[in-house]
Amino acid sequence: MTTVPGQAPVLPQAYRHPYDPEPVRSTKARAVFALGLIGVLTGLFLGGAVPATIALVLARQARREAYASGGYLTGADWLRRGEQMARTGLVLTAAAVVAAVVIGVVRAADASFGHDFAPNFD
Repeated sequence: MTTVPGQAPVLPQAYRHPYDPEPVRSTKARAVFALGLIGVLTGLFLGGAVPATIALVLARQARREAYASGGYLTGADWLRRGEQMARTGLVLTAAAVVAAVVIGVVRAADASFGHDFAPNFD
């Protein structure tokens, strides 16, 4: 297969109204990504639940704003990654809580209950 020499055909670009705003990345998308990252990194220490929850709330707001903007707010990939990391942080926090409860129950089951009296006490 050969190609014809010369310039490649260029598709005509759609014309925009001069008063249309320029597409910009949503600042909430960056915040969601950062909070999701913090949630993942601190998820095992039980501190990841707070930033992960805030990230999910902000992601919902950012999606609503992006939909209302008609395509002039970008950053959907940052939102998606931030949400995934926030959910992972919540799962890590839940796993840490379950592990702590299991360890606590096993230790409580192993401990003796009641008073420990001397051997010669009736």
